[in-house]
Amino acid sequence: MKQDRLLAKKILRTEAQAIHKLMTRINREFEEALDLLERASGRVIVTGMGKPGFIARKIAATFASTGTPSLFLHPAEAVHGDLGMVTRQDVVLAISNSGETEEITKLLSTIKKIGAKLIALTGNVKSTLAKNSDVVLNIGLEKEACPWNLAPTASTTASLAMGDALVICLAKRKGFREEDFAFLHPGGNLGKKLLKVRDLMRRGKSHPIVPGTATVKKALLAITSARAGSCTVVDRDGKLKGIFTDGDLRRHLKENGVSILSQPIEPFATKQPVTIQEDRLAAEALQLLRDRHIDELPVVDRKGRAVGLLDVQDLLKAGFV
Repeated sequence: MKQDRLLAKKILRTEAQAIHKLMTRINREFEEALDLLERASGRVIVTGMGKPGFIARKIAATFASTGTPSLFLHPAEAVHGDLGMVTRQDVVLAISNSGETEEITKLLSTIKKIGAKLIALTGNVKSTLAKNSDVVLNIGLEKEACPWNLAPTASTTASLAMGDALVICLAKRKGFREEDFAFLHPGGNLGKKLLKVRDLMRRGKSHPIVPGTATVKKALLAITSARAGSCTVVDRDGKLKGIFTDGDLRRHLKENGVSILSQPIEPFATKQPVTIQEDRLAAEALQLLRDRHIDELPVVDRKGRAVGLLDVQDLLKAGFV
């Protein structure tokens, strides 16, 4: 119905305005909150009751996923013993639009005694919560998005947005990188998209490397020992000269016979093979393997030195295929 569409647009407009208004509140208090979070040697403890509690859980999870140890503390459970989770090294982030939520205000004196720092996200800067906090972030708004101005809607949206701003700014301050995100998300699609070649490539004993003067027999022994499907051939400086694969072996045995086993490997290796640098995305490596119809990629550093080997099987094990 037309009325439904009009109401939905009004709700979205109200929530968008609530977030837009927060931009004027990014001030010295916001920087002070970041300073407290950055200096903390403990965790970020996020707490909230009811609907703000769900927002608190999400903010705590986002802190954790971006490299800041964090957990959600249910305020009702906290007053029955869970306050033991809080230490003086922690920073508590408390969310309450009114600033007078009973379950939250009951925690304040104990948090102070523990010695943890307290940041308030509240719409009432004169509230009990605000008066007892080290830093107050004002998320106040004129009205909720619901027609009766009762259900937490715009206020929870504002809390979530301000929480996200804190999380991401802190992550940037701490030098959090894409690689770190992938490390903390090893089982998810997001993490896979950010994995680098260096995270999956074979190295050390799993990466057979032989000099160009080594015999084909020695190269085969190295491949067998590493349980690989190929070996990289290098010069005396470790720079890549070529790659020798099972396919190369079969082709040259057919053309030249077993006599090649005692000969230097360099003439039989594939010269100027397709390579990839170790800091490239694993997803790029997969696309390269598919486009060139090959199974192995020598991995090189910026100076062209062989540092690893990426096999299509490594990508299969990581769940890319």
